[in-house]
Amino acid sequence: MSMDGPMTHNAPPLRSLYRGQRAAFLTQHGKESIVGPVLQSFVGCQVERVAGYDTDRLGTFTRDIPRAGTQIEAARRKARIGMELSGLPVGLASEGSFTLDPFAGMFPWNVELLVFLDSLLDLEVVGVAQGRANSAQILAASWEDAERFAHAVRFPDHYLVVRPDHDGDLRIRKGVADWRGFKAAYDEAAAQSSGGRVFVEVDLRAYANPTRLVNIRLAAVDLGRRLASLCPVCRTPGFWVVESIAGLPCQACGAPTREARAEVHGCLKCGHRLTRDCKDPAPADPARCDYCNP
Repeated sequence: MSMDGPMTHNAPPLRSLYRGQRAAFLTQHGKESIVGPVLQSFVGCQVERVAGYDTDRLGTFTRDIPRAGTQIEAARRKARIGMELSGLPVGLASEGSFTLDPFAGMFPWNVELLVFLDSLLDLEVVGVAQGRANSAQILAASWEDAERFAHAVRFPDHYLVVRPDHDGDLRIRKGVADWRGFKAAYDEAAAQSSGGRVFVEVDLRAYANPTRLVNIRLAAVDLGRRLASLCPVCRTPGFWVVESIAGLPCQACGAPTREARAEVHGCLKCGHRLTRDCKDPAPADPARCDYCNP
């Protein structure tokens, strides 16, 4: 899946504190090429990749190095390391997680966070996106099983990780990116396996997983919108929704429902609050109405 092409996020006119500023981005998996243009269009900052630190030391998706702390804590730590290495007062970092969808608990799900830190303003703004993930795995008993799995997960557009026996074996081949390399990695793992089985999974690193890159871009758009939204009182970036107010009328009976009719925007610095009605909301589905659907 190509990540090239025009942006479609409808960035507002630049009126940002960060226009022309440099923002440190500690990453080694190509995320700067996705996040940089988005934040440039929203707030005019220049995202600069910071090298010299192996971010895999902070945790890997292949479980050979566990992540310390929560997703947001890991992102904050990356951002601060990037700021320290670069000497810049502004930094950002990305952190992803994978689980099952929050609706039915049946489908693989990806949550992406982008944390933006400003040490001069003592400010933290977080962009979030989530959606379906390509994060499948299989314990293959034969090359035919592994081959079918690879086709199903859209290999080689999405890279693979191969190892013998089980998901905790440390004899890992990451970044498998073509069929010849996949066959060689499979044969090697099968020879190392105690029972001839090979554990194959989708590589979840950003550059190796186009599905994840889509969510990272959406998280960057969310972050850009938040940074471009300034408090009307103190002009601090990140003036965003902090609360929803229920009461949207039911389409069938007109009674108030638990669906949002308004949103409360709040400032991260001065505490100013502003209630805004949801823009042109459609009436609530009667399935959401406690009167029509008790």
